[in-house]
Amino acid sequence: MEELDVAITAAKDAGRVLMEHLGRLKDVRYKSRRDPVSEADRASEALIASIIREAFPGHGFMAEEGAAWDGDGLWIVDPLDGTVNFAHGYPCFCVSIAFTRGGETLVGVVHDPVRDETYTATQGGGAFMNGAALRVSDTETLERSLLVTGFPYDIESDADRIMAQFSAMSLAAQGIRRDGSAALDLCYLASGKFDGYWELRLKPWDTAAGALILTEAGGVVTDFSGNPFVPSMKEILATNGRVHGEMMGVLNSHR
Repeated sequence: MEELDVAITAAKDAGRVLMEHLGRLKDVRYKSRRDPVSEADRASEALIASIIREAFPGHGFMAEEGAAWDGDGLWIVDPLDGTVNFAHGYPCFCVSIAFTRGGETLVGVVHDPVRDETYTATQGGGAFMNGAALRVSDTETLERSLLVTGFPYDIESDADRIMAQFSAMSLAAQGIRRDGSAALDLCYLASGKFDGYWELRLKPWDTAAGALILTEAGGVVTDFSGNPFVPSMKEILATNGRVHGEMMGVLNSHR
């Protein structure tokens, strides 16, 4: 599929840009108290936009740092998912690129330039990491599950609920991690490293590619009420499918 090939090329090229900036940032600004943007974000986004626009001039484009135009189909791009990690030199960040049309995500690519891991999926075509097929874990119960989550940049606006859910899930599960990259969290869930993931107040560029990769690996993605995933959702619950009901119950007991 041509869109997949272009997405892989753009993600890997952008990953090289990020690695050139890692540890050398000079211009970190803040969109809000906890939401930074750097010259690495901007350079990565500009490169991805140029590659996609040259390959598909009739397609639409939407990216985290503001690049956008209308067209037939929509590319949804996070040029640097995990900017806080990146700014601190913590090696957990990635490039996320999805292509959608008619409300359906057709292509998803997430590239981790630190580990040189490229996660890919096409609708109905399965999910892969560097060409090897992915499959979710077979963990059957929440108490045996390793979960992952994240906190929104504006956590103070709903801190009581967020921390109540985190506390309840911590007691119910075997363990919880917080890595700071929603796209990689979904890919690690797709590869069986995690069993479940939840988070509030995400944007389409955080989840569009990773959600397709997870579902093509056999996972389930909904909101906290079980409604089917769409990239515009403000809350996400993603699992191997086996612990979905248990996690939903915990989250909804602390709404």
